Amino acid sequence: MHIKKVNDFIVNISGLAITIGASFIIAIILIFILSKEPGRTIYYFFIGPFTNRYYFGNMINTAIPLIFTGLGISLAFKSSVFNLGGEGQVYSGALIATIVCLALPNTNGYFGAFLALVSAMLVGALLAGLSGLFKMKWDTNELISSFLISNAVILIVNYFITGPLDDPNSYLLTTSTIPSQYHFLKIFPPSNLNIGIILAILTIFFIYFLMYHSHWGYEMRMCGLNREFSRYGGIKVCNYFILPMFLSGALHGVAGGISILGTYHMCIKEFSFGMGWNGIAVALIARNNPIGVLPAAIFFAYLNAGAKTAMLHSDVTFEIAAVVQSVVFYLVTARAIYDIIRYKIERDKMV
Repeated sequence: MHIKKVNDFIVNISGLAITIGASFIIAIILIFILSKEPGRTIYYFFIGPFTNRYYFGNMINTAIPLIFTGLGISLAFKSSVFNLGGEGQVYSGALIATIVCLALPNTNGYFGAFLALVSAMLVGALLAGLSGLFKMKWDTNELISSFLISNAVILIVNYFITGPLDDPNSYLLTTSTIPSQYHFLKIFPPSNLNIGIILAILTIFFIYFLMYHSHWGYEMRMCGLNREFSRYGGIKVCNYFILPMFLSGALHGVAGGISILGTYHMCIKEFSFGMGWNGIAVALIARNNPIGVLPAAIFFAYLNAGAKTAMLHSDVTFEIAAVVQSVVFYLVTARAIYDIIRYKIERDKMV
């Protein structure tokens, strides 16, 4: 058993190294194709995020919402439920946090920020929990229901941002700026890195404890491995359609709330584009391990920061990051499918 665990660890690390290496190779190839000065572009793409406090701090700050979305997806995947509504949950969480802050202009900053985050968490949990409820009651496919609910919610949020909550004094499609007492403390100036990173790290340890050192976490993981076996073992399987989705949505909602309180300070139309989908890739890279979500989120943020830095200092466009991130997403998805097939083959051999 010990040898098998070591072999599995080596296979996992090797697969991850191949994924990262392949993404870097593709990035270099694209740079040589698209750039007239590839040497300069490669330098700023790979080294640029570490050249000063501003670039480095903003890279870590970009990872904060990805940590929360990656944790949300990991928790759901471990329970064998699938939340594809992350985009809408992040976006709606951001809007609700903004509304709470704007509605309480004279409230104590700590209390108001706490209330905004709790509100964002609840709206995200409600949206994802609906899919879990539909799955439990009517066996509705949660992939489809969460995706459709998310798309509908995005349209509703866009309506409020461009309509009733639109800031008439801004040239952007955005709400008004939230009062300054709700802004998260910056901890690495002049970058936007804020105390949200501390909340993210604390949440990692909380989710790890929940999943691996609690009764609920044990039952969730057992249901993820085999629902029929869990049912015969006395576990109320129906509860673990709703609870993982509820918690997953809550984490996505917090990602949106922290983005407003820590970085944007206003809800900009479609600012959250990609956060939900990138969270899936982060979870897959991390192998659904909460501790692994931290380096996986930083890796994705690094790709984003490298593209921005290269765009500022060379002749490439920001789309190169989107292409590289898409490649990473497809690679880790293919790897996950391979692992599922391998697991089923090994399980059938044991029967």
